[in-house]
Amino acid sequence: MSELVTGEAVALELLPAKFPSRALAVLLDLAAVVITYIAVTMVLVVTTSSLDGAARTALGIATFLLVPVGVPIAVETLSHGRSLGKLALGLRVVRDDGGPIRFRHALVRGAIGVVEILMTFGTIASIASLVSARGRRLGDVFAGTLVVRERIPVGRTGLVAPPPPHLAQRFTGLDLSAVPDGLWLAVRQYLTRMRQLDPGVSSDMARRLAGDLAARTGAPLPVDLPPAVFLAAVLHERQSREARQARQSLGADGPVAGGVPAPVRPESPGVPSAALASKEQPGERPATGFAPPA
Repeated sequence: MSELVTGEAVALELLPAKFPSRALAVLLDLAAVVITYIAVTMVLVVTTSSLDGAARTALGIATFLLVPVGVPIAVETLSHGRSLGKLALGLRVVRDDGGPIRFRHALVRGAIGVVEILMTFGTIASIASLVSARGRRLGDVFAGTLVVRERIPVGRTGLVAPPPPHLAQRFTGLDLSAVPDGLWLAVRQYLTRMRQLDPGVSSDMARRLAGDLAARTGAPLPVDLPPAVFLAAVLHERQSREARQARQSLGADGPVAGGVPAPVRPESPGVPSAALASKEQPGERPATGFAPPA
């Protein structure tokens, strides 16, 4: 399975964050930044009172660049896309292919965020997020990132629909032993999320997954079937084989050999078996420690 498909398969488990949750996360981040900036500024005012005006101005500029700009960039880089506000709301910044962001992604987001969030009080970022189909602001567009939801209700996960009846027996002869578990997981995730994806992205992803699956099975990709239908049919065949194996393993546990249980030795009424075993045999004398005279 190619890296692009792997990244997209990971992203299938995530949904783009909506504008209200993103806005609330930004407000929480700004509140944390403001509190930190005020605390650092007060400490600098007390500790640098003996310096001249130029030095205090330089420290003030450095503090402004370090706290409101540098700290969010460092936090997103070290936490792989989760700031304080995003962590509280279950959001994360990821790359377009679903992978974790790096320093350059956080740097671009933070640098452009100074203009579209801090200098314009979030006006540009709000307009860009509302216009974008996936709710991306300008920093996300230039950095190639996306804010997604990590917490998804259980009810949102769909089930894989069975293939059409005429395809139920078509792929019974496929060799599925070389297909890795990761590819099966990617196929299942795609089939459960395909209706939530953009049609172009969904079609391209289905072709890639179908090509990888056909290469693993050693059979050519059917030209008369859409890739999504092929994926559903092969996945259904795998599930059918696993169900048959489970039934066979349950039916293999039969009765005891011969169907007759081992005979049980009857016990004397009212006498435990341990007492019967400890009874003296005829002709034997108990050991008393007394030896008769010779």
